Amino acid sequence: LGQCCIYYFSRRFLTTTIDQRTPTLIIGGGDLGKHIASHINRNQWVSDHVVGVVDDNESIIPTWLEIGIPFLGRLSDIDDIVAREGVRKVYIATRMSESYSVKILATSLVEANVDVIWAPDIFGVSLLNHSIKEIAGVPLISLSETPLVGGSAAAKKALDVGLASVALIFLSPLMVVVAMLVKLTSEGPMLFKQKRHGWDGREVEIYKFRSMKLHNEVEGQVTQATKADDRLTLIGGFIRRTSIDELPQLFNVLEGAMSLVGPRPHAVAHNEFYRGRIKEYMLRHRIKPGLTGLAQVNGFRGETDTIDKMQNRVNYDLAYINNWSIWLDLEIICKTVFVLFSDNAY
Repeated sequence: LGQCCIYYFSRRFLTTTIDQRTPTLIIGGGDLGKHIASHINRNQWVSDHVVGVVDDNESIIPTWLEIGIPFLGRLSDIDDIVAREGVRKVYIATRMSESYSVKILATSLVEANVDVIWAPDIFGVSLLNHSIKEIAGVPLISLSETPLVGGSAAAKKALDVGLASVALIFLSPLMVVVAMLVKLTSEGPMLFKQKRHGWDGREVEIYKFRSMKLHNEVEGQVTQATKADDRLTLIGGFIRRTSIDELPQLFNVLEGAMSLVGPRPHAVAHNEFYRGRIKEYMLRHRIKPGLTGLAQVNGFRGETDTIDKMQNRVNYDLAYINNWSIWLDLEIICKTVFVLFSDNAY
């Protein structure tokens, strides 16, 4: 009986709501306007109903007809359209380059006694952990912001220090053996140190067990390791393939220069190369670099010998930053154990 009552009143409410939905107009026929319109008309709980779109570009007509929303005219006809369609609410979803028209449109529409809502097309720019806030009554849209502030930063730091300390205790015998083998099988230091970009683009010095023979690089150039690389030492291939060479970075974590999980730090020369080819590339530095990351557990580990491979790695890095949580860090750490012996690393 209870379920029947709930069903009856829900149907009655929805029928009444649909009959009373507010005639709504979208100004701006781009992707943002279409996204808003589709969401409104699909959601039966929303009190608005989009009756049409207005834009000076008539080439948008076919794509809007695909979602069942007619093109009603150009911006110069806005007053006539509002009156003719009985419009009571307008969403202004113009492109960022056309934001100058918002004030003019808003003034005109207020005189027609309709509700006016501005939806700035922030999706036309690269977003990172975006949010909306308010200060002194002024709405603020954060386009790019690190998720590690306040309690979030403290929680991630506690996880890093705690797990890194435990890992060093248990892995120290292995690290001592590897250090000795590196020293015995080739000339040179046990550790390889390299400048890389860390949080906020600051340079940090990361540590690795040396896996290559001593060699000279051209100034400002860093050559990535490849399969069957003749620069690898006797045990270099093995410690790279199993990521044992990365274990000294646990000290980087304790120093605070790195995190257990985050975008992998790239050599400074690689950053300079890719920042001009992938527009979102430098956004990956809005969080601490990590020993492992979302990209690595999804198959993008090892050499990035094409722009597409690096683009995919960057996409995962940005997805990690946008969705960061302690639980995601723990999930990635657990998954890392299963990809250590992947063929993608060498």
